[in-house]
Amino acid sequence: MKKRVLIILAEGFEEIEAVTSIDIMRRAGLDVTIAGLGKELILGSRGLSVKADMPLDSYKGTPDAVVLPGGLKGVQNLAASDKVKDIIESVHKTGNIIAAICAAPAYVLAPMGLLNGKSATCYPSESDKVKDIAKYKDQNVVVDGNIITSKGPGTAFDFALKVVEVLRDGTVKENVRKATLYGESQGKL
Repeated sequence: MKKRVLIILAEGFEEIEAVTSIDIMRRAGLDVTIAGLGKELILGSRGLSVKADMPLDSYKGTPDAVVLPGGLKGVQNLAASDKVKDIIESVHKTGNIIAAICAAPAYVLAPMGLLNGKSATCYPSESDKVKDIAKYKDQNVVVDGNIITSKGPGTAFDFALKVVEVLRDGTVKENVRKATLYGESQGKL
């Protein structure tokens, strides 16, 4: 059975982080559902709208992973939602994956206490919200138990591939990396 991934988009989400995660995880054969907070057509931070598969309120069950893209306004909207918090708590209780990038670790996971004592990263300018409760790591992607965190738009590929590796395996991750040519042209601009 395919692993189920729930990607939650809220108005103001960071487009690179969301679309990269959706694309890479679908290429890896994961069952990705895009859920929109409050509506189905969600406007990103740079003016790109994405049509969600469903409104978040219609989502039932506990996914194998929940993915939270960043974007300051987007994560503030995620953090204000009881439904988002309920899903994250449900995923956490089952030991399933919680993956957050950019400002999401600082604005959503940290206030919920999910980063207490954990190794984590986030967008550098938001690190002060994480450093006092977590072991902040200046790395592109950090995994600690069932929590995956990442820095921001430039690390979205690494973030998505890490989720693929954890949910599938290293071979699938490497196949997707090669198929997308990620890392093939680094340093050759």
